[in-house]
Amino acid sequence: MEGLNALNTPCFIIDKAEFLRSVTGFKEALGNCFSDYIVGYSVKTNSFPYCLCLARNQGCYAEVVSDDEYELALKCGFKKECIIYNGPMKSKESFVDAIVNGAVVNIETHRELEWLVSLPKDQTYNIGLRLNVNISNVSPEDAQSSNDNSRFGFSDDTDEFRNAIDFLSKLDNVRLSGLHIHRTSHGRSIRFYTNSIRYACEIIKHYGLQLDYLDVGGGFFGIFDNKPTYQQYSDSFKEVISSYGMEGLQIIVEPGNALVASSFSFLSEVIDVKHIEPNRWFITTDASRNDIDPFFRKTSYMYDLLSSNDGEVVDEQIVSGCTCLENDRLFTITHSPLLRVGDRILYKNVGAYTMCLTPLFIRYFPEVYVMDGNDCHLVREKWTSNEYLQNNVIV
Repeated sequence: MEGLNALNTPCFIIDKAEFLRSVTGFKEALGNCFSDYIVGYSVKTNSFPYCLCLARNQGCYAEVVSDDEYELALKCGFKKECIIYNGPMKSKESFVDAIVNGAVVNIETHRELEWLVSLPKDQTYNIGLRLNVNISNVSPEDAQSSNDNSRFGFSDDTDEFRNAIDFLSKLDNVRLSGLHIHRTSHGRSIRFYTNSIRYACEIIKHYGLQLDYLDVGGGFFGIFDNKPTYQQYSDSFKEVISSYGMEGLQIIVEPGNALVASSFSFLSEVIDVKHIEPNRWFITTDASRNDIDPFFRKTSYMYDLLSSNDGEVVDEQIVSGCTCLENDRLFTITHSPLLRVGDRILYKNVGAYTMCLTPLFIRYFPEVYVMDGNDCHLVREKWTSNEYLQNNVIV
């Protein structure tokens, strides 16, 4: 903690050891259950290049959902055959390139089915198909509504999935090699994954599909107390798959939150203290809810107050951000010593989606540091107007 005083604020801090612990933990859990598996790092969850390179060095694939992320993964050193390509925002060029070069490509849209026709005819290509998962039907106990449906994948509740299967069967140079069943439930329960995989196995059995892999997707808890562990998730996968005699399937997981949430912290500093009402103070910091809660949904945060102040105890302090938004208020402290300018606040578990969704509003992207043992070094400089203006025309 003492070393944090030397860092410029605001800034993100990556705990390298924690990140590696999450990656190796999931790999070890799957390895205890399956001879063939892939851990795909969810690029959309945190596309910070340093993390992509760490994941690559640990043998992870890059799970991407657009041609921009596909290009980013390549520039971060992932081989094309070590990329999982999902989602509706593929470009035709990158879609064909990924398939031809052996990436795991899961078809999401009808236009992708049509694009298959343009593949070269000189070899056979493997593709996957995303199956629509309505949680209300598949795992009712985990549904958030009476119809917790999904806009992703091809539905077997209509003719969509069957029609996709029929279309693929008419292409001599294309083989359906996998199913993708990614869907995140609010509770992230083991039961949900058990039921989802059972549903996929029933579909495989019903259509007599001869597949190489089952892509379970993501949405898992990370390493937290009193939550399902990577091993418990993996054990549940194995139990269901074994019950259907499908042990030969390669298992693919695409964790995002599980790998990066606990690996990131955000450090801020108090820049002003205002006594607004008799029993209330506003504490202005150089952070913002944009940095750690870009949806402005959270009602509480995990944080440490880095203050040696043991002075005046006040009734209420509202810790706020640096923007001009009135609702940029983070949390309230009651009956505690009054914070002072220069005191610092460290927010924990802020690695999932925050960096990708932080807007360029009022100030630009902050510095990022990595903690590697006792060493701390800068891995991204703060953006300035120079970065903001890049590729723009000034008239």
